[in-house]
Amino acid sequence: MASKFLLLALLAIASSIALASDPSSLQDFCVADAKNSVLVNGLVCKDPKLVEANDFFFSGLHLAGNTSNAVGSRVTLINVAQIAGLNALGISVARIDYAPWGINPPHTHPRASEIFTVLEGSLKVGFVTSNPENRLITKVLEKGDVFVFPVGLVHFQQNVGYGNAIAISALSSQNPGVITIANAVFGSKPDISADILAKAFQVEKNTVYNFQSKF
Repeated sequence: MASKFLLLALLAIASSIALASDPSSLQDFCVADAKNSVLVNGLVCKDPKLVEANDFFFSGLHLAGNTSNAVGSRVTLINVAQIAGLNALGISVARIDYAPWGINPPHTHPRASEIFTVLEGSLKVGFVTSNPENRLITKVLEKGDVFVFPVGLVHFQQNVGYGNAIAISALSSQNPGVITIANAVFGSKPDISADILAKAFQVEKNTVYNFQSKF
């Protein structure tokens, strides 16, 4: 009986590992068919006979993003929506541009880990571990430095230089998703109750209303 329980436990662990990332492709490629309305976990494959080079191609990552916004950064994400050939490959990439002292505000990627490389400038990066420790792990990166953000953890970047900064991120999902904490908490539709947020953040309700008005 004990051996049966052990076998079941091992199968459960193996299943959880198998489900921890995007599904693997069972053929050379599965180019997304944007015209197909069938709902699946991922995107329906295009007929391989109709696949062409442009299904695996994107041009424009050399162009700087417009950082004239409230946070002073711009993320240019290249995922399966931009390159149909990424479907079922479990990867995507992003360019992030930062104005001086601009930030990529605290956020999470629910479906991907991230490996982050600084191309230009100095960037302070960090992530926070899960409850109950909520430990902040942070470091200042220079050109050529690489840092990893584990899947699902809240993380951020800040340009700590006086010039523009550029970084490239590779993510372990064709559709990593992003949840920006401030937007999700104070900009949900409909609003989260001010009573709930006031208790959660230990502030007055008027402070909550003020934050919600900004999002």
